[in-house]
Amino acid sequence: MDLREEAVLFHRVSQGDLRAFEELYRAYHPRLTRFVLNMTRRPTLTEEVLNDTMLVVWNRPDSYNGRSKLSTWIFAIAYRKALKAMRRQDVPLEDQQAELRQSDEVSPEDGLEQRQQQQILLGALAGLSKDHRTVVDLSYFHEMGYREIADIMDCPVDTVKTRMFHARRQLRTRLGGAMTDWL
Repeated sequence: MDLREEAVLFHRVSQGDLRAFEELYRAYHPRLTRFVLNMTRRPTLTEEVLNDTMLVVWNRPDSYNGRSKLSTWIFAIAYRKALKAMRRQDVPLEDQQAELRQSDEVSPEDGLEQRQQQQILLGALAGLSKDHRTVVDLSYFHEMGYREIADIMDCPVDTVKTRMFHARRQLRTRLGGAMTDWL
């Protein structure tokens, strides 16, 4: 579409001609889609920005003053709408220092060691009585105090302390020194 055809089409749009608007929309859709997608890098925003842009063209054709090409005016609207949409989306910024920081992820070797230790510990815990296993589980894995454990198990606090003492002693024996530094 040349500039003269575009000007005639836009004049019809400014008069409220819906068919002219549809034609203008179809003419600009591919170009604006490419522009907005390249700008935002978010396909989910592209259609929203495109529709918001063309809604301005439809609702406010009088804001076009003719000092620039029609395409410049429409692309400027799309640019502002895209910026506004990206601010609303709270787009994460690229972390320039990411490569310099040490990773929080566990290395494959450390992961294997942790899984092996976990298997050893679970095996040792499985060998405890139900009451001893419950005391250890609530204390170490759920970070509960002896009073809370006593309330849960409906027994005196001293009983919880005694069960913990015996559970630790049994675990030390079962683990054979493999993981006794946490007991």
